[in-house]
Amino acid sequence: MGLFGKFFDKKSCDICGGEIGILGNRKLEDGNLCKNCAAKLSPWFSERRRSTVEQIREQLDYREANREEVAHFNTTRTLGGHTRVLLDEDNGKFMVTSARNLQEANPDVMDYSQVTGCKLDINERRTELKRKDKDGKSVSFVPPRYEYEYDFYVVINVNHPYFDEIRFQLNDSSITITPPSGSTGNTVGAIARSNLEYQEAQRNGNEIIRALTQVRQQVRREAAAAAAPKKAVTCPWCGATTTPDASGCCEYCGGSVNG
Repeated sequence: MGLFGKFFDKKSCDICGGEIGILGNRKLEDGNLCKNCAAKLSPWFSERRRSTVEQIREQLDYREANREEVAHFNTTRTLGGHTRVLLDEDNGKFMVTSARNLQEANPDVMDYSQVTGCKLDINERRTELKRKDKDGKSVSFVPPRYEYEYDFYVVINVNHPYFDEIRFQLNDSSITITPPSGSTGNTVGAIARSNLEYQEAQRNGNEIIRALTQVRQQVRREAAAAAAPKKAVTCPWCGATTTPDASGCCEYCGGSVNG
């Protein structure tokens, strides 16, 4: 009775104070979290069980502030299919989401500068095909025959306080390839690469990687330029030797000394 009673003891959420129903508890390191509060956490966050109540409160405060970022997000470019990478090129921000209602989903808005790496991960699975013999038993073909399934994932590494990786699938369903009997590894690869669905998924993945790599490099170049020491030049307007300000203007007369 003790264990049974303990299992069905009513628990309260340490965040909102609401009662947690049976099977609705999400354990924290030092407390309990209801499923409604858990649903407000970042979809890329995976350290919930090792998080304290205070850490979860801090993340939920961040997530609430993120709603304002979503409201001001101006999508100028969309990459991908079901799950999309949205770019706000004017403000140097991006987010990854499959939601249509952005305000409701509240996807994490990140700066280009938070991207630390990006790659395409192609997952291949092989399943042996069988045939029925005269007794109705499943037996292997001779030589063995296989069916191959491919899933494409984009992995974005980020510098973020609550997660360091965004991994999402590009293709909505696995791409199935059934090569002819006796196909070698090289032949299977060639057949897969000639498949239109395979090509589209790979093209979408490479486009996302190229775009995020370019913006990451752009941010790094701008940061390096901003950190570089300013050189003294002669102002073409007043003739003074000046160190241009942040906007490239003479510190004495305000005239442009660029170009």
